Amino acid sequence: MGDLARKAALFEGFAQVGKALGNAKRLELVDLLAQGERSVEVLAGRAGLGLTTASSHLKVLRQAGLVSTRKEGTKVYYRLAGADVAALWSQLRAVAAVRLAEIDRARSAYLGDEVDEVTRDELLRRMAAGEVTLIDVRPSEEYAAGHIPGALSIPLHELAGRLAELPGGITVVAYCRGSYCVLAHEAVRALLADGRRAMRLSEGMLEWRLANLPVAV
Repeated sequence: MGDLARKAALFEGFAQVGKALGNAKRLELVDLLAQGERSVEVLAGRAGLGLTTASSHLKVLRQAGLVSTRKEGTKVYYRLAGADVAALWSQLRAVAAVRLAEIDRARSAYLGDEVDEVTRDELLRRMAAGEVTLIDVRPSEEYAAGHIPGALSIPLHELAGRLAELPGGITVVAYCRGSYCVLAHEAVRALLADGRRAMRLSEGMLEWRLANLPVAV
């Protein structure tokens, strides 16, 4: 039947990963790190955390083997330990969306009214045909860490002042971090208000990477 103490130790190891992910702010940090390597300071700012609190959460993730670090001078940079961690985060969201009715309500409340969207296969076809302009509305450092080839970097907070850069008479497709990222929704609404044809990519950079599609840097 096996040694119960050894079995308990094995399952305690599994539980360490579950415990590390059992915090909303730590999940938000994982979501941010799925976009690329970040310093503690940037992660704290993006997640709305104090530096000490962010460091404590990142320590838990590191102890569970979910993130790794490197130092550059006095700065510490974090990244996901591997693509399997990003896949785990994606699968956790998918299971929660299927099993918890409140996820759909929370998603609707956060993202607002739905906007027209395009699948990645349709996006690739329309980009090849020159039918759309693709914009990446994530922060510029996330774009620099990796983006969809052919995408223009126009962070959401810069969009209103850079509309003239977008060609007229062509549909604009916006994308951001993933299927639960609000930035692309807000960009599409702003584009529609300006009288342009606009859609969002139904997924985002997280799903694009997990599908092993080309990434430009």
